[in-house]
Amino acid sequence: MKISGNTILITGGGSGIGRALAEALHAKGNKVVIAGRREAVLDAVTAANPGMESMLLDIQDEADIAGFARQAVERFPSLNAVINNAGIMKPENLPAADNLAIAEETIATNLLGPIRLTTALLPHLLKQPQATVLTVSSGLAFVPLAIAPTYSATKAAIHSWSIGLREQLKHTSVEVIEIAPPYVQTELMGPHQAVDPAAMPLADFTNEVMTTLETQPEATEVIVERCKPLRFAEISGSFAQVFAGLNAQHG
Repeated sequence: MKISGNTILITGGGSGIGRALAEALHAKGNKVVIAGRREAVLDAVTAANPGMESMLLDIQDEADIAGFARQAVERFPSLNAVINNAGIMKPENLPAADNLAIAEETIATNLLGPIRLTTALLPHLLKQPQATVLTVSSGLAFVPLAIAPTYSATKAAIHSWSIGLREQLKHTSVEVIEIAPPYVQTELMGPHQAVDPAAMPLADFTNEVMTTLETQPEATEVIVERCKPLRFAEISGSFAQVFAGLNAQHG
């Protein structure tokens, strides 16, 4: 992926990893468009970053995604990159059998959302001389967190879907890059996470991702050092140990 001169759409761009990547890419000379459901939050980000633009999007709503994609292409005909970042993570109590609503909401947001949006934008992206689809999975795609089973499953599915999409697009102008964050200081699971010393500082994560994108333009996966124990647990034969440690820490 070229690091500048793009027009990039970032879902969930109002906070957390989405906002951090939006601001970093904006600073590199890209036209950045952030999308999300909270207009006031989006407005605050664009006000702090002159030249950045925003669009409202309900990533859980299939009809809204279709209309949003049409509007995005009309407003930004040079659009050549999308970062599927919007996501939710909620704990589930499976024995209590009260998790179904959470599971369905998580699947709609984390899995169907990126698939629907990418599918809607792909005809436009395929017309660009160079384009990129970026997916945001998680270290939990490779070693699941038991208290968030559906979240972990959706991220494993995004990893697998990214591989399939990349293979199908290998002879086109569209590349596919997967970014797999570790546990990062955001508010994904609440305000406590943003100050948890066990989580990777957001600025450090963002800097490492940007460095990888800039110095390894052919990379298909962006795995920061902190995430590598999870990403390669199965390959290294340490899955059981890593799984036990992860779930003891967050159980």
